[in-house]
Amino acid sequence: MRALLMVIGTVGIATGLVGVAQEPVKQVTWQFDQTAALGGHPTKILGHPKVIDTPMGKAIAFDGVDDALFVDVHPLAGAETWTWEMIFKPDADGGAEQRIFHLQSIDPATGEDVPQERTLFEIRIRDGQWCLDSFATSGGQSKALLNCEKRYPFGRWYRVTTVYDGKTLKNYVGNELQGEGEVHLVPQRPGRSSAGVRINLVDHYKGSIYSSRFTRSALGVRDSLKLPNEK
Repeated sequence: MRALLMVIGTVGIATGLVGVAQEPVKQVTWQFDQTAALGGHPTKILGHPKVIDTPMGKAIAFDGVDDALFVDVHPLAGAETWTWEMIFKPDADGGAEQRIFHLQSIDPATGEDVPQERTLFEIRIRDGQWCLDSFATSGGQSKALLNCEKRYPFGRWYRVTTVYDGKTLKNYVGNELQGEGEVHLVPQRPGRSSAGVRINLVDHYKGSIYSSRFTRSALGVRDSLKLPNEK
């Protein structure tokens, strides 16, 4: 009888767990230290992105021609507020417009990408320096934050950040604000991501990526991801 009750109890517990959705992880970091996986998710590799050694550790270098990594995960899907950070080093001889990292929603009914539901890190090259372009769109609204009056030299590692607090989109290079604007962005649906190129294989990135962190809340500058050599 005791054994029977134990079995019944175990079944009851298991039944109670069926259909219970797990809460998304509030913060996750993807290290670019191998090409076979990002954030524990298997990649589709295009071209020949290379793992390189840096003073900070391993990173991945993209050639700006046909290198890219694709992952069947949108790490900020469902987030009402969020912070997206990336540590990267662009090369001086890349294209004038480059899409570095792209988060893309997919229509569950068709399995196709939804162009009006995406978020990107981009750069532009002006007069031998680079400037940050952050873009986000969903729910029929969009915001591009591009300020090429603030330009940065090549040859070093940078942290770039895009933050959405439910009302305002902001972007930063290091702790320096680049731009901000009000926009209403509804949570994006699950989908996929690409690093090294836009999802539709245009505007490749030439340079390296060390890591990227995704947080399901709007972080302040004091809580930003630190460069490995930054105090």
